[in-house]
Parts: sequence; structure tokens; C-alpha cells
Amino acid sequence: MILTLTLNPSLDRTIEIAALDRGTVIRAAAAHLDPGGKGVNVSRALLANAVAGRAVVPFGGDEGRQLVRLLAAEGLDMVTVPVSGRTRSNVTLAEPDGTITKINEPGTALSPAELDTIAEAVLAEAHSDGKGADWVVASGSLPPEVPADVYARLCRRFAGAGIHVAVDTSGPALGQALGAAPALVKPNLEELRGATGMPIRSLGDVVEAAGKLRAAGARTVLASLGADGAVLVEEGGVWHGEAPVTGPRSSVGAGDAMLAGFLAGGALGPRALARALAWGAAAVRLPGSRMPGPGDLDPGGVTVGPPDPGRPLTASDR
Repeated sequence: MILTLTLNPSLDRTIEIAALDRGTVIRAAAAHLDPGGKGVNVSRALLANAVAGRAVVPFGGDEGRQLVRLLAAEGLDMVTVPVSGRTRSNVTLAEPDGTITKINEPGTALSPAELDTIAEAVLAEAHSDGKGADWVVASGSLPPEVPADVYARLCRRFAGAGIHVAVDTSGPALGQALGAAPALVKPNLEELRGATGMPIRSLGDVVEAAGKLRAAGARTVLASLGADGAVLVEEGGVWHGEAPVTGPRSSVGAGDAMLAGFLAGGALGPRALARALAWGAAAVRLPGSRMPGPGDLDPGGVTVGPPDPGRPLTASDR
């Protein structure tokens, strides 16, 4: 089973528009309201593909109750933890060429007692029904006032209970998590640059930067590179893969779908990378933050092989 923990979940409203023209009235072509947060999306992708998973979801206020209702309507296996604050709401503007403009609320603070309750909920679920969880995914931005070392502390706590930990976050939280030796980190290009201080203009630079994250403590690095695909660096080797997308609808949640696919594929080697790319590409072809199911996937559109170190990067982050 794969558990996910989202400290800062959200309601995500995606609005499809012809073009973003500031200072004018823009009429939407379509709108979608989805439950959001990186770990929540990982769990939703696993559910869509009948992979055993469970989400631990802190929630608060009317928005939090609506989030829980949406997740329940999808049939998500979850454990909810009430908190004193209000769950955030985010807005995404999606243009036909795939350009995304996001407006994310900061979220609500979590007290030390609430953080401890959330961590205990994860540990309880990890060993429920006599079955151990294979992975815990700790991911997403941190709520206000939550210390940057929280993922590092959670990683040590969960790993100490015998659970593999995947971390998908950014900034100081990612830097500090590396020191706790997570089994997996999944940075995008911007996060990889921020964590290493490198400019990263080629696939060779990506491999070098991922090596720095491994030297800092991460065992495996899965770097998502938007339309340039993804690079996997682990003890057993280095691979680059691509899954070209025509007619992109929304990249919101695509990285989460990629991480879910990688874990569902065994989290090891080129086969897991190929599944990750198929899931991530399928998410880009869907509206809002809808997660792809088996009928949305195109495994034949994925290529995986050794990276070309001299190949320049051409795409923005996804």
C-alpha cells in the first residue's frame, strides 16, 4: 500500500480561457473544481488505476469539508484529520497552448500538536490491518509557520518505523529533507536548480544535479523536466525518458501523476520510469487536475534510454 500525506491540501478550481488579457473581462470556456494538494493527487492517480493507496488529509473550515466531500465522491480511501484553520483554495487559468497561470493561497498554520496528530495518523495507517505500507509520500508546500525541517523530521520518524519515504517539495523544505536520507525525491527543473544552485541547461546538467541530491542524502532522484521528459538517477543506473504530448489541456497535477506511476511501477529502473512518464503525459492531456485511468494511458508513446549529456533542455517545467 502507498500512503500519502498532504500538509497543505486545497480546493483547486481550473478555468479554461482563450487568453489571459489583464484588465479585461474574460469569459471562461470551461471550469473544473477538483480536490488538490500534491499527495492528494498522488492518491487520486493510484485510485484511478486500482493501485492500493490511502490518503491522510488534514482539513478545516467549510472549504475543508467540501474537499472531503469531493474526495469521498471519488471513492478515495482516506483518513481525515480535523485542524483548527481553514483549508486553502487555489485558482488555475489554463490557456489552449498549455500555458498555466496559478494563484495559490498560502494555507493555514498547523500547531505542533496538530502536526504530531497527523504524523501519528500516518503511522497508525501504515501498520493497520496487519499490513505494512510500502511507501509514504510526503509532499507539497508547507503551510504558514510550519518549520522548514518538518519533512526531514517526518522522514526520520516514518523511516524509523520501516517505511520507505518519498518527498516531493521545494525550497528549504527540500534541502533539509535531503539530510534525512529519503528513499526518493521528485524535483522538477526549477526545484532541482534551487536545491543545487546550478543553472541546468542540458540533460548532462540534470544528471549532475541529481547526483548532488544523492550525495546530500537522497537514494533515488526522479527529476521531471516538462516536455523534455524525466531523468531517473539511482544506485543501479541513470535513464532518461520522454512521452510527447499533443494537445495539452492542463499540467496541474501531472508531476503528481508521474510520481504515482513511478511508485506503482515498483519505484526502480527504466520500467518504473516508463510508467511514470505514461501517467504524467496522460494527466497533461486531461482538463483541470483530473487524474488519468488506464483508458487514458499511451504506454507506446514512451521512450526510455540512456541520457544524451549534451542535449539542451528546451521546455519549461511541468
